[in-house]
Amino acid sequence: MTTRPATTLESVAAEAYPRIVATLIRVTGDWTLAEDCAQEAMVSAVQRWPRDGVPGNPGGWLMTVARNRAIDTLRRASVERRKLEEVAALAETTDPVIEEDVLDDRLRLIFTCCHPALALEARVALTLRTICGVPTADLARAFLVTESTMTRRLTRAKSKITAARIPYRVPRGPALGERLPGVLSVLYLLFTQGYNADGEPAFAEEAIRLARLLRRLMPGQDEVAALLALFLLQRSRHAARRDAGGELLPLDRQDRSVWDREAIAEALAILAALEGADRPEDSRRLNAPDGRDRVAVCGPYELQARIAACHATAPSVAGTDWARIARCYDELARIRSTPVVELNRAVAHGYAHGPRAGLAVLAGARAGGELDGHPLALATEADLTGKLGDHDRAADLFRQAAAVAHTDTERRALLARAADSAADSAADSAADSAADSAAEGRRRGGGGAAEGR
Repeated sequence: MTTRPATTLESVAAEAYPRIVATLIRVTGDWTLAEDCAQEAMVSAVQRWPRDGVPGNPGGWLMTVARNRAIDTLRRASVERRKLEEVAALAETTDPVIEEDVLDDRLRLIFTCCHPALALEARVALTLRTICGVPTADLARAFLVTESTMTRRLTRAKSKITAARIPYRVPRGPALGERLPGVLSVLYLLFTQGYNADGEPAFAEEAIRLARLLRRLMPGQDEVAALLALFLLQRSRHAARRDAGGELLPLDRQDRSVWDREAIAEALAILAALEGADRPEDSRRLNAPDGRDRVAVCGPYELQARIAACHATAPSVAGTDWARIARCYDELARIRSTPVVELNRAVAHGYAHGPRAGLAVLAGARAGGELDGHPLALATEADLTGKLGDHDRAADLFRQAAAVAHTDTERRALLARAADSAADSAADSAADSAADSAAEGRRRGGGGAAEGR
């Protein structure tokens, strides 16, 4: 035994818990038993490590304790002897728990938690609880439900896995291609839960951690790597997103000097590797009119990551390659059109080709009625309208967007934009009045422009 800081258990638990749960689920086929035994191992560590010291291999120690708890439970329950023998056969090793079979267990667990037979919200919650070890109480707060409600949701999800005999495995062949997007969408939603204005920041960090794990386990999947790059680029701006008072700042007001350059460099390296990777024969490429700018198009996450990279590498909003971003959004809309994609596409075209072009894209996106009364649609129209010089109309649209905003943080940010537009309108009026007064003075004084010539 060795003596280590008290934080050792927290760091070890974060890494060991999902491994223990994944391995015990595979061996016992009992989700609840696996979680209970893992939790009991953590409790045992809390009780014994301060007294006896931290073991040389904390993860192996926890695995051994959890395994022994499972053996005792199965023996007391007099279950099928074969399962008992399988659990007892788990090696009591002092080596770090990083063997390939354990890694495979975690990958199986990710695909099980993200099975399409489960509702999307249940997939996210189950992923957070089982793979990330997020306490049920924290999940309940994030999803705005009571702890008992969240407990029931998790129980129903696990029961459905058992009742539907959802296989505890990673699909192969064509099935892998069909299932992987669902897994990635869960991670994307998990990141968004943490990155949104009033989200839980820890969820964004967990999404990054899981994306790193998935990339390690599936190194040949480009969209997995692209998703990690996207997360890193978005998270790199975290420190600059709010002012000293905690209010949201738009991109043009953020201090780019505090962006996380290390995260940006890592993401750019990932994208560079994807650009140089072999592509299928039918892989499409998006070319600039002059042929110099080539954006490899392999999937929606790579496109979004390349858009984020344009922002991360630009010196300012004005110095951003908006034409490239607009082309990327055109391609993204072709393969995955959503209201948010269309709104961002309108903004990109507004910067690249002028506000009238952006408003034309926005009008097309609104044609189906899905964006009626949507706060982002109103805010996008307000932004583009302001760029045309109609600041009164822009201020009114920003106020309309604030009235239907989903969070208090977004509402305050939109009202601030409304105030800015109103101030711009007042400044325009003052300038117009001054110009009118000057013209009137010249008229009365006989010094007209024509006479000046």
